[in-house]
Amino acid sequence: MNLPQGVEIRAPLKPGFESILTPDALALVARLHRRFNPRRKELLARRVERARRLDAGERPDFLPETKHIRDGDWSIAPLPQDLLCRRVEITGPVERKMIINALNSGADAYMTDFEDSNAPNWDNQIAGQVNLVDAVRRRISFEQGGKLYRLNDRIATLVVRPRGWHLDEKHVLVDGERVSGGIFDFALFMFHNAKELVARGSGPYFYLPKMESHLEARLWNDIFIATQDELGLARGTIKATVLIETILAAFEMDEILYELREHSAGLNAGRWDYIFSCIKKFKVDRNFCLADRARVTMTAPFMRAYALLLLKTCHRRRAPAIGGMSALIPIKNDPVANEKALAGVRADKARDANDGYDGGWVAHPGLVPIAMEEFVKVLGDRPNQIDKQRDDVQVTAADLLNFQPETPITEAGLRMNINVGIHYLGSWLAGNGCVPIHNLMEDAATAEISRSQVWQWIRSPKGVLDDGRKVTAEMVRALIPEELAKVKAVVGGDTRTYDRAAQIFEQMSTQEQFAEFLTLPLYEEID
Repeated sequence: MNLPQGVEIRAPLKPGFESILTPDALALVARLHRRFNPRRKELLARRVERARRLDAGERPDFLPETKHIRDGDWSIAPLPQDLLCRRVEITGPVERKMIINALNSGADAYMTDFEDSNAPNWDNQIAGQVNLVDAVRRRISFEQGGKLYRLNDRIATLVVRPRGWHLDEKHVLVDGERVSGGIFDFALFMFHNAKELVARGSGPYFYLPKMESHLEARLWNDIFIATQDELGLARGTIKATVLIETILAAFEMDEILYELREHSAGLNAGRWDYIFSCIKKFKVDRNFCLADRARVTMTAPFMRAYALLLLKTCHRRRAPAIGGMSALIPIKNDPVANEKALAGVRADKARDANDGYDGGWVAHPGLVPIAMEEFVKVLGDRPNQIDKQRDDVQVTAADLLNFQPETPITEAGLRMNINVGIHYLGSWLAGNGCVPIHNLMEDAATAEISRSQVWQWIRSPKGVLDDGRKVTAEMVRALIPEELAKVKAVVGGDTRTYDRAAQIFEQMSTQEQFAEFLTLPLYEEID
C-alpha cells in the first residue's frame, strides 16, 4: 500500500479497508495531526494540572475572564433543515445491522458512535467507516438468518461521534507518534462523506464528547475550519453538538457554544459520563460521596441544576437542547417488568419535554415511539421549542456542586457496580461496547461510574453501607468472585475475557492511584 510520507499503519488491512485508508484520506489525517496534535497534548496536560488543583481543594466556578461572553447578546448560526427537528435521537455503535435498524427506527436522528458504545478495536473502527460510506450512499445492507436488512425511504439524520480528546489510535502513526482517535475518526468520515452528504441535501454532522473546557471546543472549531478549507467546503458546513458530560464543562456552556457558534448544533446532557466526571473530579474530597448509582437520577439536586442550566443556556443562544440517554430497554418475557421500564422511559422524556428540551436520547428502536409520543405531546407539530426561554432558571456554582443524595449505599448497590463493571469490561475486551445488562443498555460511561464509585467508597469516610459496615478493599475483593460467577452464568459460552475483566476491575477499584479512564489501559489489551 502506498502510504503518505511519515504515515505508518500497524494493523492488518482486511478486504475493503483499502477503500477507507486511501493515500489521500491518510494525507488529510496526517496534515491535521501535524497541525493540531501539539495543541491537543497541551490541553490534555491542562486537564492533569486542573485535576491536581481540584484534588488540593479548589472548586470550579464560572470563569471571570469570559463573563463578557456569558453576558453578551449573540446566537449560534442558523441550523440546517435536517437538524431543526430532533425530538428523538437513537444512539449505538457503528455496527452494520445497528446502523440500518437505527436509521430505520423512526427517530429524527441517529448518533452513530465510534466512542463510548463501541469497543475501539481496529476492525470495529475501520469496518465502521466502511459501513457509514455505504449508509450515506444508501447502499448498505445486511443479511442474517435468512432476513435481509435495508434502508427505508425515510431514515433518520446521521450524526457521527468521534472519539474524545484523551483517546489515541494506536494502529496509525504519523512521524512515529500515535494519532488522536478523534482526529482519525473525524478526518476519515469527512474525507469520504462530506461532499456526498452535501450533494444529498444534508451535511457532515457530529457529536463531540468528553470536553472539559471551551479551549477544547476551540480546538475542534479550528479543525473544522481547516478541514472545510482542505476539502473545498463552505465554512459552517460542519455542524456539531457538544455533549456536556463533565462537571467542568458545565461551568463553560456559554463559552463552548460561542467557540463553535459558526458550527454549533447545540448541547446534549450526557448524564452518565457527567456523574462519572463528578466522582472523578472530587474523588479525594472527604465530604463528597454519592449514594448507589440507581439513586442518582436526573431529579438529584446537582443533576437537576445541570439539566436546567443547559436548557436555559442553549435556548438563549438559539441552540437545540437535547436530553440525555434513558438507559432502560424493553424487557422480553416479563410484561410487568417491561411495563415498569417503559413507564420509566416515558417519565424521563415527559420531564425533559415539559422542561423545554427539544429532544432526547434512547438506546433501543423499541423505545422510539414512546419517546416520540412524549415530545409530540408538548411540541405538537413544531420542530423544536427553542422559543421557550427559561429566564426563571437561576443556577449558581453551589447548585451545580450540591452533590446529593449521599445515602443509601447498600450491599446490593455495591454488588451491582461490581457485576456491571465485570460484565461490561468482559464484553468490551471481546469487541462489544454496547451491552444490555440487567435490562439497562450499558456503555463505557456506566462502567466508569461503577468502578469509580467503588474506588471512592473504599476511601471516603462516608463510604458506609446502610447496615453500618465500611466499604473496604477486602470487602470488594471478597465480592468479586461471587459476582464474576453470576456474570459467567448469564453470559455462557466462552467467558475467558470475563476472568480478565474481573482482574482489571479489582485492580482499578482497589489500587492506590485512580486511573483517569479505564478505557486507556484496556485499549492496550485489544487488537
